[in-house]
Amino acid sequence: MNLLDHLRRMAGNNLWSNDRLYRAVLSLQPGEFEAERTSFFPSIKATLNHILAVDLLYLDFLEEGGLGAAAHDDFVPLDEPAALFAAQVAADRRLIVFCDRLSADDLDRRVITDRREDGMIPERIGDILAHVFLHDIHHRGQVHAMLSGTSVKPPQLDEFLLDYDLKLREKEVERLGLKI
Repeated sequence: MNLLDHLRRMAGNNLWSNDRLYRAVLSLQPGEFEAERTSFFPSIKATLNHILAVDLLYLDFLEEGGLGAAAHDDFVPLDEPAALFAAQVAADRRLIVFCDRLSADDLDRRVITDRREDGMIPERIGDILAHVFLHDIHHRGQVHAMLSGTSVKPPQLDEFLLDYDLKLREKEVERLGLKI
């Protein structure tokens, strides 16, 4: 496996992990989604909105969309988990399409990232993608932990890459249209 193949698999993992996590979130009792909790962000709602806002920022950088920091700064948090889920799926699918269109040479190509007062910083596409995946995994872990204090059991989020786990993800991967 080469790095490009790995990044493409990670984009698929992002969609799959978010799908599992949001299906749990959609089962929460009234009030649990927005309830104050102990974490970096004060609720499941705030954490999931942060993941989406940052994904949209980096997608703009990667696609060279021209919004820059405004992609994050102008983000309007969503109040309903179903609407947030739909927006996250759309962002995850954009990321998959972006990764599927990349060549190995693109991974070292630099795109401009708007860092507000720190300036316009050129970054390698491969590094941005790695950062996005780490960021999302980090914050999904926080949501996972917060779910432990709710009426919903946190889902397994690490059954995507290994052949051993195929039986545990096969139906979801098929439903999502991902390559195994």
